[in-house]
Parts: sequence; structure tokens; C-alpha cells
Amino acid sequence: MHGPVSTAWLLVALCAATGAYCLLRMRSGVAEQRRAAGGEALMGFGMAAMAVPAAVFTPPGWAWPVYAAVFGAAALRALWAVRDGIDHLHHLVGSAAMVYMAVAMAGAPPAAHHGHGGTGIPLLTGALLLYFTGYVLLSGARLVPAAAPVAGAAPDRWGDRPELARACRLSMGIGMVAMLLAM
Repeated sequence: MHGPVSTAWLLVALCAATGAYCLLRMRSGVAEQRRAAGGEALMGFGMAAMAVPAAVFTPPGWAWPVYAAVFGAAALRALWAVRDGIDHLHHLVGSAAMVYMAVAMAGAPPAAHHGHGGTGIPLLTGALLLYFTGYVLLSGARLVPAAAPVAGAAPDRWGDRPELARACRLSMGIGMVAMLLAM
């Protein structure tokens, strides 16, 4: 990551914690929520791995094509899921953004890894930044409670709480904005 090492570690912690929570969400009783949580856990842990400061660990050259292949497979899975509804379109954009960042890092000289230089295509980076900034703002607005919970209602399980799933997606969106800004 470009900038202070402490900022990069905060991004690693945010993404890893989000990935860990998404693993907990995979215990949901609803199959669709489990599938979405699995994809989000992969995204969270992948983002955490990509955000590790270069001063601590510089991935070997073969790591970037592996990232691109893993997230390319995730993008294909999301593309397949989009046919069932556009709810999966965000997963497709997120996976494609991860592929884009991995390919940009694979083609960059070693000094440019983790955002130390101009990697990527500025127009595509800008379009992804606009998308994820809009997503973050919209997701943040959706977290504002509309009404108080009904008294006596049964509490949701941790994996089934919609506000926590939204907060998870918001955290990953913020992380994606930070990573794209560092490109």
C-alpha cells in the first residue's frame, strides 16, 4: 500500500475482520445467504492479503496471476448468479475489480507493487472508484435505521442479521476504495 504502514495494517485488519465475520455468516440457515457470505469472505481475505504492506512482505511474481485466476473464477460464478437476479451484480463488479488490480500488479515493476507508482488504466480505475464510492455512500445510508425493532420479536442469529451483512459489505466497499486510490 502507498502511504504509512499503519494505514495499510488498518486496511488489512478491516478486510480480515470482515472476511472472518463473513465466515460466521456462512452458518446461516438460508442457502442464498450462505453462498453470498462465502463470496464475501473470499473477497475480504483476498483484499487483506493484497493490502499487506510491501515493507513486510512482497508477494512472489506468481502470486498475482494466482489472485487473478481465483477472482476470475469468482467473477464467473457471480456472472452465472446474475442470471437469477441483479443482486449479484455487485459481487461481479467486486471480483472483476480484484482481477483488474491483480493483473495491474502482475504487470507492474516490483517497485510499483502495493500502490507505489502508477499501475492500472486511469480511466478504468476512475470508473471503479466512482462505482465503489457510490456503493459506499448508498450502503452507509441504508444502515441508518428506519424504525425501532418490534418489542418481543425473536432476535436474529448472527449470520442472519441484515444490518451486519450490510455493514460487512460497506467495510469491503471502503477497503476497495482505499485500494483503488492507492493504485
